[in-house]
Amino acid sequence: MTATPIAVITGASSGIGAATARQLAAAGYRVVLTARRKDRIEALAAEINEAGHQATAYTLDVTDRDAVAEFATAFRTLAVLVNNAGGALGADPVATGDPADWRQMYETNVIGTLNVTQALLPALTESGDGTIVILSSTAGLSTYEGGGGYVAAKHGEHVLAETLRLEIVGTPVRVIEVAPGMVKTEEFATTRFRGDTEKAAKVYAGVEAPLTADDVADTITWAVTRPSHVNIDLLVVRPRAQASNSKVHRTT
Repeated sequence: MTATPIAVITGASSGIGAATARQLAAAGYRVVLTARRKDRIEALAAEINEAGHQATAYTLDVTDRDAVAEFATAFRTLAVLVNNAGGALGADPVATGDPADWRQMYETNVIGTLNVTQALLPALTESGDGTIVILSSTAGLSTYEGGGGYVAAKHGEHVLAETLRLEIVGTPVRVIEVAPGMVKTEEFATTRFRGDTEKAAKVYAGVEAPLTADDVADTITWAVTRPSHVNIDLLVVRPRAQASNSKVHRTT
């Protein structure tokens, strides 16, 4: 009997991470959900298991290198790693941005991705058919005013993906980067503006149909489930109303 392939999803407690966990589980993977919020991932794992799929929750801070190394010992082989943990803090200009915010965004988006990828790369290679997904952002491809710290972090994540792909070519591991544009989730903008729901709402004001977490999860699942020899190097996905990071059609 062939063992069920395992997919690890970081930042799986909400938004794109949670949606990706649901969709990969439905696609036949045993999903391992990681995040700092134990209650959220345990509830999601229970939901997925009750739906007849397979899920396990593991509390993890991707910036804690020792904890990530310990987590990785659970896997001899691994089919998929989805590096989703990350996020944005603030929208201040470079002239007044808080270095602590910049540092935290870099630690979570870049160093966190580095920690988990390094720790699990041996198991992904051992599988003979591994896939690494790095969820970056269109912010990793072009900048916008007020986004300096987040843009810098996402550029770092984009370069990590691009460099890793060059370095491991010839091994049985793909590196896929998915770069979403405007995605409306329950927490991204609210977290960015530290709970200011009014500021968060303005991000999406007048945009009839921003992307949803399910839209991005569907994109990730499609890329992961391509035949082994097919690598989706970089997939940019935006809502129709968004032409670039700074060009968005708004009805009001």
